[in-house]
Amino acid sequence: MSRRTVNALTAAAVGPYSHATWAGDLLFCSGQTPLDPGTGKLVDGNVADQTRQCFDNLFQVLEAAGLGSDDVVSVNVYLTDMGDFGQMNEIYATRFSSPYPARTTIGCASLPLGARIEIGLTAKRQS
Repeated sequence: MSRRTVNALTAAAVGPYSHATWAGDLLFCSGQTPLDPGTGKLVDGNVADQTRQCFDNLFQVLEAAGLGSDDVVSVNVYLTDMGDFGQMNEIYATRFSSPYPARTTIGCASLPLGARIEIGLTAKRQS
C-alpha cells in the first residue's frame, strides 16, 4: 500500500513518522507534543501554554492537508498529570465549536521530551 502523507513545515517531528496519513477521506494526525517549531524545544509555561502549542502544531498539519478545525471528528489527549485536565479543557473549548468532536483523555506516566501533554486527532474531508 502506498501511503499518502501530510507534513507541515511549521510542525516538528521527533521520530521517523509523518505528521498525518490519509485513509480515504480520513486524515489520521500523529500526536503532537508542545514543541515550538522555531526552536525545536518544548514551550515554557503551564499545561495551558503547552496545550495551545499542541493545537497550533496540529492545526498547521490540518491546514497543510486543506482541512480545518471543523473537519475534526475525534481527539485523543494524553496528560502526565490528570490534575491538568481543567486547564487543558479550557483551551480545548476555545479551539473547537459546538458540536464538539469526540474526545478521549488518558493519564499516562510520561511523554516524549518531558512534555506534560500530547494531542492527536482524526479529521474527515467533506464530500
